[in-house]
Amino acid sequence: MARVKGAMMTRKRRKKTLKLAKGYYGSKSKHFKMAKQQVMKSGNYAFAGRKMKKRDFRSLWITRINAACRANGINYSSFMNGLKKAGIELNRKMLSEMAIHDAASFAKLIETAKSAL
Repeated sequence: MARVKGAMMTRKRRKKTLKLAKGYYGSKSKHFKMAKQQVMKSGNYAFAGRKMKKRDFRSLWITRINAACRANGINYSSFMNGLKKAGIELNRKMLSEMAIHDAASFAKLIETAKSAL
């Protein structure tokens, strides 16, 4: 039986890694060994970044809601507590959008939250 050498798969694997490392600085984009290390590290950064993106957006929405609430004479935590007691289930993203684009309906929500407290 003929001896099988892994040239095809090895070349394919190396090309894939070097393609992922395209644009990296210096030998990190040219040499397979360094490219492999950097691609693994980049994958870790990307994974963490996806988690941080969610955190950052949530804090942005909360900041926007808080600013709109304070303009209407209530703080964020009281507003959210009032919404919960009133049985209104809107997520922070939608509340933030309402605070920016539809101030009148957001003011009505604030009144509803105040009356529920």
